[in-house]
Amino acid sequence: MAFVSLKAWRARSAERAEIAARLKQDLIAALGLGEGDALAVNEIACADPGCPDLETIVLVMRAGAPTRALRIRRTMDAVDGDDIAALVAEDRHGEPSR
Repeated sequence: MAFVSLKAWRARSAERAEIAARLKQDLIAALGLGEGDALAVNEIACADPGCPDLETIVLVMRAGAPTRALRIRRTMDAVDGDDIAALVAEDRHGEPSR
């Protein structure tokens, strides 16, 4: 097990939080969420075969509607415009677009 300094851990945590905040803002705009809506973006481990070690899970919480969990099979820092467009299409149509 490698030693990780507290300073390095804090720097990585701050970097991941910045990436998540930036992605969250992009997704809020792309999904057309309003003030009464909420969005959560998290990176989790994926144990499914064919899945990357980490994937990004987006929880879309629209006022008056059930929460939707949408999956991007990439790490947060690898998410691009195509991934966001696919997520928006999935949210609109209720089916994975990839």
